[in-house]
Amino acid sequence: MNDVFGGKVALAGIGATEFSKNSGRTEMRLAVEACLAALEDAGIEPAEVDGMCTFTMDHNPEMDVHRLIGGKEMTFFSRIDYGGGGACAPVMQAAMAIASGAAHVVVCYRAMNERSWYRFGAGTPLANAPSTPTFIAANHYAWYLPAALSTPASFVGMAARVYMEKYGVTSEDFGRVSVAARAFAATNPNAFFHGQPITLADHQASRFVAEPLHLLDCCQESDGAVAIVITSLERARKLRHKPAVVRAAAQASAQGQHRLTSFYREDIAHLPEMGMIARQLYAQSGLGPRDFQTAILYDHFTPYVLEQLEEFGFCARGEAKDFVRSNEHARGGTLPINPNGGQLGEAYIHGMNGIAEAVRQIRGTAVNQLAGVEHILVTAGSGVPTSGIILGQD
Repeated sequence: MNDVFGGKVALAGIGATEFSKNSGRTEMRLAVEACLAALEDAGIEPAEVDGMCTFTMDHNPEMDVHRLIGGKEMTFFSRIDYGGGGACAPVMQAAMAIASGAAHVVVCYRAMNERSWYRFGAGTPLANAPSTPTFIAANHYAWYLPAALSTPASFVGMAARVYMEKYGVTSEDFGRVSVAARAFAATNPNAFFHGQPITLADHQASRFVAEPLHLLDCCQESDGAVAIVITSLERARKLRHKPAVVRAAAQASAQGQHRLTSFYREDIAHLPEMGMIARQLYAQSGLGPRDFQTAILYDHFTPYVLEQLEEFGFCARGEAKDFVRSNEHARGGTLPINPNGGQLGEAYIHGMNGIAEAVRQIRGTAVNQLAGVEHILVTAGSGVPTSGIILGQD
C-alpha cells in the first residue's frame, strides 16, 4: 500500500446547475452558479477559496470564476488536458495542493454549453475546416479523415469492432450498458432522461451513428456545470456533510497513446491506460475489485464500459459480455454502475457529474442510493490519457 494522500483530503461540497440541451445563459454564469452551490453545500464562504482547478477545454478562466464567486486570494490554480480523460485529475491536483499545504480550499469545476454552442459529436475541427492546409498538416486527425474517421463515435467504433471480433461481443451487449444507465436515469429527477427508460429493442432500433455504434451507445450532448469543493479531512469533518475521503488518485497515458485513435498499438481491443490507472489506485489504497459496492465508469461510449470492467479486474479479459448479460452492472447486480444514469442517461459534463454522484453515494444521500457503500471507484475518459480516483468513508 502506498497511501499518497494519507487519508487527509476529502470532497466536502458538490454543486450543479440543471442539465439541459439549451441553458440559455453563458458558460461563465453556469460555472459561477455551480461553484456557489458547491460552497453552499459544504458550508464554506467563497472568501475562503484559495485554489481553483478545471479543464484546458473549459472556457472560464480560474481568476475570473474566483473573482465572480467572491474569492479574495488564490495560491493555487491549474488546468488538466484531454477532455473527459482528465475529469478525475482536477480532483487529484486539488488533493495534492491540499495535502502539500499549497491551498486550503480548492474548487474544481466544469461548465459547458456543449449542446447549444458547439457539438463534440459533430466531428474534429479539421473535418469542418478542409480548406486550411496548414491546419491539416499540423493536425493529428489528418491521418484518419481519408478513412472516413472524423468523429469520436467513428474512432471508438473502429476499436469496438476489433473488441467484438476478438471476444464474441455483440451489439446487444453494448446495449445492456445503455439500458441499465437509462433505468437509473429514469428514477433520477436531475437526469435529462428522467422518466424515460429504454429497452434492448429500443437500443437495437436506434440508428447507427458509426457502425457498430448505435445512437444509444453514445453519451449525450449537454449544457450544464458541476463543481466540487476539496479541503482537508480535518476541516471537512466540521462541515455540513459526511466527507468523502480521497483514498487514491492517478493519471495515466500508455504506450502508443493518442486521443481516441491509438490504432498503432499491437492490440486495440484493450485500454492499457485504464490498466495503469487500476494498478496505481489499487497500490495506493490497498483495495481490489471485491472492495467496491458500486463504480462510476466513464460511459461516453458503451464499448469502453465493458473494457473498463476487464481492466479493473471486475471480470477476466473477454468476460465483460457475460458480466452484463447477467445484469451484474445493473440495479440489483453485484456492481451497479453509474447509479445516477451516467453520461448516457443523466448528462455529459465531462465526467464531473459522476464524481458528484460518487460523493452522494458515500454520504448516503443519492436518489438511487445503494446499500453499504464503503468505497467507490470513479474513472475518467477511455481511449485518451486518463485519470481515476477512489473515494471512501471516513
